[in-house]
Amino acid sequence: MPEEGLGFKPTPEIRSFAEQMLHIASTNYVFASVASGKENPYDNAKGKDPEKRDDLKQSKPALRKFVLDSYDFMITSVKGLDNSRVDEPVEFFKTKMPRSLLLAKAMEHHAHHRGQTTIYLRLKGVTPPSERLF
Repeated sequence: MPEEGLGFKPTPEIRSFAEQMLHIASTNYVFASVASGKENPYDNAKGKDPEKRDDLKQSKPALRKFVLDSYDFMITSVKGLDNSRVDEPVEFFKTKMPRSLLLAKAMEHHAHHRGQTTIYLRLKGVTPPSERLF
């Protein structure tokens, strides 16, 4: 998305493109933190909600860095998770599930919102890169 399109909303009541990207990234931190036990550096409960940061909503380089850093945090967290712990239950928003299922939910969440942003891009005349799952 070009920088001038970061604030684009297909309809007024939904997230802008930048807000979608921030939502994906901030929840990457949540999923990875809960699954791995690592501290979330952007914990909403500690007043560190990236989805409210205007600097990330208005600057493509800052937004891009934040999103890529969230995937790096996810990858590092998963790599550091001992395989013997993947079936341990963790609590996630008042629901208990194995760490492995939580990580699958993280991928599902990513795919859901990335699919939404594909429509945003197309509405702005941008052809999104194709996504490869395998």
